[in-house]
Amino acid sequence: MNRRAGSGTLEDFQVPVKVKLSALWTAVMFCYVYGDYFGLYVPGQLQGMLAGKMVPLGPTTQGVLLGTSIMLAIPGVMVFLSLALKPAVSRWANLAMGTLYTLIMLATMPGAWTFYIFFGVVEVMLTTLVVWHAWRWPRQIPKFSPSGD
Repeated sequence: MNRRAGSGTLEDFQVPVKVKLSALWTAVMFCYVYGDYFGLYVPGQLQGMLAGKMVPLGPTTQGVLLGTSIMLAIPGVMVFLSLALKPAVSRWANLAMGTLYTLIMLATMPGAWTFYIFFGVVEVMLTTLVVWHAWRWPRQIPKFSPSGD
């Protein structure tokens, strides 16, 4: 039987929560990269970098760069951990990190340029979705066996 294009219901499947969480963290990372890249075009930003200043953190030190690196590495690692960890551990890690990174974005947005606020709003929506999906993670219904197996 020949089916016409555009007729019938489109095929769909249930996306596992682990894949949704990993995809959300991936999207967060893209927003971070683009937000930081566009930030280089803000007048005075490159001059500040050349002068060894990291706005709003002050002088660029090894400690500041390490702290910033850790902060930016965690969402990237969450892409993998969301898939690799056992569901209970992944759920709590995503709840904690999703909440933390939502708060970080909300704290860094006031007074920022419009493009940064835009990316911040998108990132807050994405990390809020991380928390929402982790919170609503479906539970398996135990299989009942009359023989106790």
